Amino acid sequence: MTLEGYKEAFLEYLNEKVVLKQPKNLYEPIIYILGIGGKRLRPVLTLMICDLFGGDSKKSFDAALAVEVFHNFTLVHDDIMDSAPIRRGKETVHKKWDENTGILSGDAMMIIAYQCFESYDVHLYKKLLKVFNKTALEVCEGQQLDVDFESRNDVSIDEYLTMITNKTSVLIAAAMQMGAIISNVDDEQAEAIYNFGLNLGIAFQLQDDYLDTFGNAETFGKQIGGDILENKKTYLYLKALQVSSESDAKNLVELYNSNITNAEKVKHVTQIFENNNIGGLTKQAIQNYTDKAFKDLEKLKISDKNKNILKEFGLGLMKRSI
Repeated sequence: MTLEGYKEAFLEYLNEKVVLKQPKNLYEPIIYILGIGGKRLRPVLTLMICDLFGGDSKKSFDAALAVEVFHNFTLVHDDIMDSAPIRRGKETVHKKWDENTGILSGDAMMIIAYQCFESYDVHLYKKLLKVFNKTALEVCEGQQLDVDFESRNDVSIDEYLTMITNKTSVLIAAAMQMGAIISNVDDEQAEAIYNFGLNLGIAFQLQDDYLDTFGNAETFGKQIGGDILENKKTYLYLKALQVSSESDAKNLVELYNSNITNAEKVKHVTQIFENNNIGGLTKQAIQNYTDKAFKDLEKLKISDKNKNILKEFGLGLMKRSI
């Protein structure tokens, strides 16, 4: 099945399973956030990996649903924490309703995600829940680190990589691992596909950092320079502090500690990045993690054809107008 085919099949299942119930003000926000788009990358990966390991993707629908519901639950609560007004071009849940509704509906989504695993036998249930619990806690840890970094000026690149690994990559990796577990692979194979997803997820997030400054606004789908305007300590910023001259590093810190939020700030910061080849160094890091992911593919006991499908998928993720 193509990626689009998996996505269509998953959305059909999602719409069957998640329906409006009473009380309306609890369930309507859940239907809303799950229905306003998104790439559905994580559930598609669960289905696809199950098939590629010789399993039946239909058996992985509930695990895929758990991953997607959990992912959107984190978005609802993250938007409250960030006071974000827009998500995927639409009003965020707490703006459309209110913060209390966002908190309670988000809590309900977490419980719904757990309920999705009830369809599996005891053996699979235990394995899947162990992966899910570990991942859910790591995502919370990543979010806390992200919050902590806002008020710190001494964040290291290693700390940043830990944060994006927990906040973004672990859920991609877990989505893949659960698809493999449902297809009854051994622990070694489940770990190999997890590591593939983890490294690919890190590359994906680093590319997001790169595109925020050097991307094309039309193809990227977000405002260019948004991270700079929000003073986010991304990989580009941290790398610049590491390799820049003393004067460039000082100017960068001053710009990030200022309350200026205009195009001039984006221009000045971007110039510092360009002066110190930060774009090139970030591309190199992206390539390094992509290579690590592809090395993990060599450990998989699947056909060369299926390995190529995963490689093409990884290359496709890395071709977002970089």
